[in-house]
Amino acid sequence: MRDTLSVPRVLAVLMLGAVTLGACATPRAADTTLPTAFETRDPAPAGALALDTWWTAYDDPELTALVEQALARNPDVRTARARLEEIRSQGAATVLQYAPRGDAVLSGRRTDTEQLSGTQFNIPGFSTSGVAEQASGAFNVSWELDSLARGAIALGAARAEIDRVRFAYEATRAQIAAATADASFQARGLSIQLADARETARIQGELLALAERRVAEGLAAASDTDRVAGDLAQSRAQVEGLEAQLQAQLRAVLILTGRAVEPTANLNAAPQVGAAPPAPASLPSDLLQRRPDVRQAEAGIRSAVGQQRLAALEFFPSLVLSPGFGWSRTEQPGFTSETQNWSIGGSISQPILSIPRLLAQLKVQNARTEQAVTAYERTILTAFQEAEGALVGLEADRRRVALLTDGEARAQRAYEAAKTRYARGLTDLSTTLSAEQAWRAVRAQLTAAQVQALRRSVQAMKALGGGWPAQAYAAR
Repeated sequence: MRDTLSVPRVLAVLMLGAVTLGACATPRAADTTLPTAFETRDPAPAGALALDTWWTAYDDPELTALVEQALARNPDVRTARARLEEIRSQGAATVLQYAPRGDAVLSGRRTDTEQLSGTQFNIPGFSTSGVAEQASGAFNVSWELDSLARGAIALGAARAEIDRVRFAYEATRAQIAAATADASFQARGLSIQLADARETARIQGELLALAERRVAEGLAAASDTDRVAGDLAQSRAQVEGLEAQLQAQLRAVLILTGRAVEPTANLNAAPQVGAAPPAPASLPSDLLQRRPDVRQAEAGIRSAVGQQRLAALEFFPSLVLSPGFGWSRTEQPGFTSETQNWSIGGSISQPILSIPRLLAQLKVQNARTEQAVTAYERTILTAFQEAEGALVGLEADRRRVALLTDGEARAQRAYEAAKTRYARGLTDLSTTLSAEQAWRAVRAQLTAAQVQALRRSVQAMKALGGGWPAQAYAAR
């Protein structure tokens, strides 16, 4: 509630407002201290990799197409875009409340009167019968003089809120791009496992045929065929399970790209993966500009500070001017009248009984500002943890792939040699199967390591702030 004050008391009220505003808590400076470098063993090359569109570094047209489809059609991205349009409109409405307000009002009335009984008067200017017409118009304005720059503060807070939501939109896009690439690599990993399982089933079938021939020639026991037949059944069962997993993963990719109604056959999950590209060289301090979630949290501080300043200004008096203009015209039998008028007025109001409520609201806003600062600090620490963890993990994955690639080649050669010796009767089936199982185990580990390295590289690109045009906002 605002209570009207007389002019002599305005100075005293202003002093009270100044004291109150001086007591308003200012936001503390956020702690943005970060290490000078990531603790990685192998420094990443600077390269020319564009983090804005990191998915093009995989040199995979199909992956690029999937990510672009997801950025354009994913429901989460569309929702974030609509939210951004909403907050832009809200910001404009917030600022316009400090502009002059007023509406033009036009009205008219026609009255047809007929005397039914009693005495009929025909005195000029006064008649009980006939047609009377009235028309009027008015334009009244209310304008709160913004001597304390509330409008400018509200504009800054609105822009900060728009920035916060825009960075949330960019963070959503980056998240969807990473999720799409990750799901695609998982599908390819399953496709490789499925191809390996089918190859294992084929090998088991060949071993079964070989065992049956040796049994028929009296060179091996009949139990050999039973053992190989059991392994063959397990391999075929594994094929069935992997086919179901692959179909489910392909459906996940279609949903991410906004193509949920399409059949999974429309996606080509080739049973092969390339090498994970190294993440570009980066410093921890780069996260403050590159990560959209960090930029979002920083904009949240600016928005909260603006609301805090507006809450503090509520203790000051407000001056409202109310100019107006009016016109009216009346016509009736024997009489016509037309008038016009203009007026100007004003009022000064100062919170008195509402001061406790305003103080409580100011304390609430102070607490929200502190929360925004703390959230910013937490976001920075999370960004550093994610970035360093992804970079260290990517280095380990790349070394693991190199080791397993060599081990898989050696294990395959050992199996081929054992299979040849078994066919010539130089070794038993158990030795051959052991060699084959060892090879398939290393092969499975290599596939898992390759897929993990690709997925980790996606995490690294996202953790470093890739997936959105950060340079477009560098000057803001």
